[in-house]
Amino acid sequence: MSMRYGTNWTRAARWLAMLATVACVLPRTATAAKRDPKVEASVGRSLDYLAREQRRQGYWEANGGQYRVAMTALAGVALLCEGSTTTRGRYAKNVSQAVEYLLDQSQPSGLIGFPDDFHYTYGHGFSMLFLSQVFGEEEDAERRKRIKTVLDRAVRFSAEAQTSRGGWGYVSAKDGNDFDEGSTCITQVQGLRACRNAGIVVPREVIERAKTYIEDCTTDEGGVQYSIRGGGARPPITAAAVAAMFNAGEYESGNVKQMLEFCRENVWPGSGISQGQHFGHWHYMHYYYSQVMYREGKDWDKYFKEISGELLRTQTASGSWTEGHVGPVYVTAINATILQLDKGFLPIYQR
Repeated sequence: MSMRYGTNWTRAARWLAMLATVACVLPRTATAAKRDPKVEASVGRSLDYLAREQRRQGYWEANGGQYRVAMTALAGVALLCEGSTTTRGRYAKNVSQAVEYLLDQSQPSGLIGFPDDFHYTYGHGFSMLFLSQVFGEEEDAERRKRIKTVLDRAVRFSAEAQTSRGGWGYVSAKDGNDFDEGSTCITQVQGLRACRNAGIVVPREVIERAKTYIEDCTTDEGGVQYSIRGGGARPPITAAAVAAMFNAGEYESGNVKQMLEFCRENVWPGSGISQGQHFGHWHYMHYYYSQVMYREGKDWDKYFKEISGELLRTQTASGSWTEGHVGPVYVTAINATILQLDKGFLPIYQR
């Protein structure tokens, strides 16, 4: 009798384990089934474009050969959103080459990038984001160990690069430059949070100081200024700041509510989407605001219908987007990420 009970219990446990596995898979399958075929086709063209543009050494670059580290990380994230890893998926080779390139750019100081680049904190932050998302899926034990080592050093570098007010500038404050501004701060917060989610130790006080910095940059109307020194409330930085605050675990504070209201009046639906006027940081703004809308959930379907419609309308025959001065790799990478948020493959973007 006891043996029969034990056998039944084992079968029941296996059945429950199978159900749990199915339950984990269903949300992605169901989401994928609901996706608009036109959006999927657009994503495929954009990712194929990025794959073609990757250089033999594994990197991507902006116009004029600039920002190789930042472009590689952003393009890599777009490919990860499709479901590819370093060993599996349509773009596995591209992802693997991107990882190797960024690991090779890790400096003894912990910086992922080039010390003589005047804007290296952007690439550093985006690289932490990309590599931390790879880390959780990496199957090669040796490369997983290398990624962890690089990320541990990268987190320490970011902590030491933080300014006296809790923000970040284009380069490390440790080098004597105590200048800070909003967009680099957002990049660091999201990269650090992604590392923490992946199991990398991130000092809590670094994130808390960054949250305070963002709050100190917020105007009475809820907009976030270019820097703590002023510069006026800016919709793109405000949208990015909300995404960073969400990543930092802040959803209900007064500042966040103010920021959300500012975005509703100045980003969407207040300013509309399909107006044919893609100002300098329009794509950057919606790259972050789409993350906010997806996290909030309640208006996501309506927002996604509008933003995807506009992106499909403006995509070129090559699969790229060409607006802006940074170049098509940059705009294509962030737009492809927007169009794939609801696939749910990357922990940093999940609800």
